[in-house]
Amino acid sequence: MRLLLIRHGQTPSNVGGTLDTAAPGPGLTTLGHRQAEAVPAALAEEEISGIYVSGLLRTHLTAAPLADALGMTPSRHGGLDEISAGDMEGRTDPGAVLAYQECAVRWGHGDLDVRLPGGEDGHRFRRRYEAALRDVQATHGTDATVAVFSHAAAIRVYAALAGDLEPATVETMRLPNTGMVVLTGDLDSGWQVATWTEHPIGGAHLTGDLDHDVTADPDAAPQGATV
Repeated sequence: MRLLLIRHGQTPSNVGGTLDTAAPGPGLTTLGHRQAEAVPAALAEEEISGIYVSGLLRTHLTAAPLADALGMTPSRHGGLDEISAGDMEGRTDPGAVLAYQECAVRWGHGDLDVRLPGGEDGHRFRRRYEAALRDVQATHGTDATVAVFSHAAAIRVYAALAGDLEPATVETMRLPNTGMVVLTGDLDSGWQVATWTEHPIGGAHLTGDLDHDVTADPDAAPQGATV
């Protein structure tokens, strides 16, 4: 299988540095819509057999242009949702943001017992993400190419774990809005990271400001933090 894990387009929370993981979540900014509109051309060479979205509005809006271009209806799966911020949902303060980022980094290092207050641990995250991908695989088979619109921390952590990457990868590789990680293989034989695109797949000119995009990479500064 060729699994295209695509982050959603930019949201107001990405600009404002807000921990925003609960449903339905915000829509897209003007730039976010432009990023989404650039996806079909960017993936024109891919033979996509299915489109999947998380339970959050921003993935639906990002997938819509591709779905329209291909004449497909995206399938929704809540297992593809972002890593939960738990009791820190909606916060922008440096303490909360850094705790969320540290949790994702530790999961990327394989320490899946860690959890935020009121949130999920890494074992639960991996189970529900792979349950969603198991449904994708069962529907399309292991020779298909499928586009999955999901979220930055979730994609980065899952790719690091499933792709057996060096632990530091989750700390150093960025995944901006409409960035993409391509996994090849399947859930039974294992995944390999084929490509990791550190700019919007429609082109680097669509990147925008990542200064406070707290799930794009752990070096993004929380609002009010000194870096």
